[in-house]
Amino acid sequence: MFKILVVEDDLDLQGLFCRALKRNQYEAAAADNAYAALDMLDKGNYDLIISDVMMPGMDGFEFVRQLRAAMMDMPVLFITAKGDIMDKQSGFMAGGDDYMVKPIDINEMLLRVTALLRRAKSVSEKKLHFGGTLLEYEKWTVTDAGGTQILPQKEFLLLYKLLSYPGQIFTRQQILNDIWGMEEYVDSHTLDVHISRLRERFRTNPDFEIVTIRGLGYRVMKR
Repeated sequence: MFKILVVEDDLDLQGLFCRALKRNQYEAAAADNAYAALDMLDKGNYDLIISDVMMPGMDGFEFVRQLRAAMMDMPVLFITAKGDIMDKQSGFMAGGDDYMVKPIDINEMLLRVTALLRRAKSVSEKKLHFGGTLLEYEKWTVTDAGGTQILPQKEFLLLYKLLSYPGQIFTRQQILNDIWGMEEYVDSHTLDVHISRLRERFRTNPDFEIVTIRGLGYRVMKR
């Protein structure tokens, strides 16, 4: 059974999240603040963290930065009232994996939890299956009905990210931050080139297509 830690200072929401998780066969534990959560993480292992951002003492972004500095790589889902694009960017830059803005739909939260856990399992195994397509992380290879291709690193990482979250829209800046990080001389044209190359490589792939969301970014959809 997956263990999930809910870090939320609103006790009503904390209880709601934990009850929903338990109804869906997850083991849920709760902390009222980031300091209590860090103490719990010192004493036990968790597969995923759901964290508020605006908490007394230490906010959620700093909490997750400390996790990543300590080499704790479990997925983190931020759930917060801070909903503008700069807040979201701060969350992803801090090390978060997904972001929901209150008020949330509990069923959507559960779907995102399932997707994050599935991706974490795939990363630990260094493989990702999407229909009949197989990505092998350590080899940078993609195998489908057309055979096996070895991709350049950035192309592979970009495709791996998109296929890990089918249907989810990633902004251009978010992709640049996650794939290229702090590399110099990287702009949105670089991303366009990599997307075009992936589309050309997998134009006959029967499992997925990369879709442009005008004004926002990209997502992968099942064919």
